[in-house]
Amino acid sequence: MAESTKLHIAMFPWLAFGHIIPSLELGKLIARKGHRVSFISTPKNIERLPKIPPDIATLITLVKLPLPHVENLPENAEATMDVPYHIVPYLKIAHDGLQEPLSRFLESSSPDWIIHDFPPHWLPPIAARLGIARAFFSVFNASSLCFFGPPKFPLSVSSETTDEPDPSIRTELEHFIVPPKWIPFPSDIVYRPYEAKELLKNTEVNASGVSDLFRFMTVCLGTEVVAVKTCLEVEAEWLNLFGELLHIPVVPVGLLPPSPQEGNDIDNKDSTWDAIAEWLDKQEKGSVVYVALGSEIRPSQEDFNELAMGLEQSRLPFFWALRKSAGGESIELPEGFEERTKVHGIVWTGWAPQFKILGHESVGGFVTHCGWSSVTEAFQFGRVLIMLPFIGDQGLVSRFLEERQAGVEILRNKEDGSFTRDSVTQTLRLAMKDEEGQIYRDKAKEMTTIFGNKELQNRYVDKFVELLENHRQIITKG
Repeated sequence: MAESTKLHIAMFPWLAFGHIIPSLELGKLIARKGHRVSFISTPKNIERLPKIPPDIATLITLVKLPLPHVENLPENAEATMDVPYHIVPYLKIAHDGLQEPLSRFLESSSPDWIIHDFPPHWLPPIAARLGIARAFFSVFNASSLCFFGPPKFPLSVSSETTDEPDPSIRTELEHFIVPPKWIPFPSDIVYRPYEAKELLKNTEVNASGVSDLFRFMTVCLGTEVVAVKTCLEVEAEWLNLFGELLHIPVVPVGLLPPSPQEGNDIDNKDSTWDAIAEWLDKQEKGSVVYVALGSEIRPSQEDFNELAMGLEQSRLPFFWALRKSAGGESIELPEGFEERTKVHGIVWTGWAPQFKILGHESVGGFVTHCGWSSVTEAFQFGRVLIMLPFIGDQGLVSRFLEERQAGVEILRNKEDGSFTRDSVTQTLRLAMKDEEGQIYRDKAKEMTTIFGNKELQNRYVDKFVELLENHRQIITKG
């Protein structure tokens, strides 16, 4: 590639590894097209990244911006996985404190583009002033994005202002449990009442001084293009609708499946994998249930007990990746659980290489919180989903997949969100064993033709890079 056509792309993901890793995957693919990438995060997060492949290492610069000290934020906490959920607003305060050092970096390095996440509502005007093009990269899928409708300034910028909320913004519980009026086709993608109650907190000004909804809406209004981690083969109608709602280009960048040799894990511990693989190798093909609820989910002790007991009742082989909670209350397995299940199950409390585990032939199903990145990893290998969403967009993703019969959601009480061990057992057996569950297993395997098609997914990145290149040429000529 001629030097004059090379771009310099800055990337600034939110401080959550469900955002950082897909952003890094996108950055690596952009670098493979010959463009320079400055990947910006905090020192500890940069140190936890997987190694950059040698063939593109010279094109990717890892930029460390120290996270400011914030009261109520634990020492050395630099990502959502480091703190309990209720502390995340303080992480956002620290993240907002990166405004000045990021501005200095952008001013001194003059990238052509900055590809950013939803929390830095202050970033678009800074980039615009410096003549840097802006792209909002969403790790949320298009159907979830559409649920919140056309972007408007929904709430006052800070708790000190007196601006009233826009009355057209949905801020009542009943608005979230029915399909929005702007969705022109049939859809069952809605929140349950217990989820909507939690979601309403995101429309309120939190400890960070602004609401999450304000951050999202402001970023949408200030960007020039939205890049979405999805593809037309999965949700074309939703992508088209989101473009109509925003009135700016909405571009799918593909599902960003990681390379098999690299994986999507934030560490590389071969000895750990060897020990796990030794156990998996002894299990029958497609028989194992992999259980992992992500690094941010802290179920209540009651939910935790019911999940464990339901898993035990199912008698299915299982591998439970049970990471210890960071800074949260201690949650204990039911007494005697590990002893009773040791013949057919394993509870792994350390780091576990999710991508490699999902790729092992003995794994047939995945109990997941429905984070979109975890879903895309599972479908790369055709694993049927047993869905247990907890926060954010996870409920919407679960309904989206249920519409496509690609997974089964564990039945909950719609009002309080509780579930029983029996509902866990029944859902596990339906997804993994029962004859009537064959449709879900078949649909999950069908997904590999899309999610596991590396060539198809890379074509989306190619088109996105062309957009980045063409935009610069227009500016240069203009």
